[in-house]
Amino acid sequence: MKVTITAKKLNISQSFTDYAEQKLNAKLDRFFPEEAEAKITLAERRDMIILELTVKYNGMICRAEQTAKDKNDALDVTIDRIIRQIRKQKTKIEKNLRADAFAGLAPEVEEDSYEVIRYKTFQLRPMSVEEAILQMNLLDHTFFMFKNAETGAVNVVYKRDEGNYAVLVPED
Repeated sequence: MKVTITAKKLNISQSFTDYAEQKLNAKLDRFFPEEAEAKITLAERRDMIILELTVKYNGMICRAEQTAKDKNDALDVTIDRIIRQIRKQKTKIEKNLRADAFAGLAPEVEEDSYEVIRYKTFQLRPMSVEEAILQMNLLDHTFFMFKNAETGAVNVVYKRDEGNYAVLVPED
């Protein structure tokens, strides 16, 4: 697994890099082959470390984030969360996985009167509503934008407070 570590206003020691590579290879190699890419992003806020782990393989993206005092503890928790996500969605992943079935999440705000702090771009790939819900859950997000494979329209699926899901479909 290819591991990339990025730190925002932090210095990363070689020992953490070695620890991260060892942990990722030990725990995630059974799910992902060598071609998989893992990206660890570290930031510090109020004496706490915020660690985000994103694993990409074959169009599928798994993501987890953790805030902790120690970066090693945060890494361990994020790895465990990704493993739980994979296990929870195991049958759906096996049944629905396609090489190009998943796209990344990119919330984008275009209002001039609001402060925009981040822009993301991504490719919309055709997928079913069920595949979009699966990808949203793997990313641990509450909404996901995708191109509906049946209609060709851009849709948004989101998780409701009651725990079920809804799809936003544009009118023609």
